[in-house]
Amino acid sequence: MTGPDRGEELHGSDIARRALEEARAAAKAAGKSVGRGNAGPMTGGVRRLRKGSKRWSGPSPDNRDPQRLGSLVNGIAKARGWDRKVSEGTVLGCWESVVGADVAAHASATGLRDKVLYVSAESTAWATQLRLMQAQLLAKINAAVGQGVVTSLNITGPSAPSWRKGPLHVPGRGPRDTYG
Repeated sequence: MTGPDRGEELHGSDIARRALEEARAAAKAAGKSVGRGNAGPMTGGVRRLRKGSKRWSGPSPDNRDPQRLGSLVNGIAKARGWDRKVSEGTVLGCWESVVGADVAAHASATGLRDKVLYVSAESTAWATQLRLMQAQLLAKINAAVGQGVVTSLNITGPSAPSWRKGPLHVPGRGPRDTYG
């Protein structure tokens, strides 16, 4: 790109500078105030106030300090109404850290619908044990993700093998005479 004034070629920052000058001239022509920037929250500047003011920066943390990503994401989720879904995802995604390694080694959370958590155990013995521990599991889950996300557990063991082969089925007792 060449400059119209002198015929020389413009590069990088020269093009940006020229665009900024044109934007300032257009704003001034429209009657808007044009300055070299202000100390607002979007410009990154620090607005200094009188010493007696309560908004004076001090050693305590404020919104200008770097924020943790997790707290920012939680704030966005709450503002948009996603906090329930984030809590549900935490139960399913962090199952091992929520219930412990021993339980997670023998059972897995398979779904969450209408505040009921569906848990599948690897054996019927583990399913029975988890049913006995249901109150403790609910307490751990509520401590990890908050009250009201999970209200009850539906614990199932492994399913029995199916003898159905194909879409058609004849009612009856099934293959009883094949073991004799």
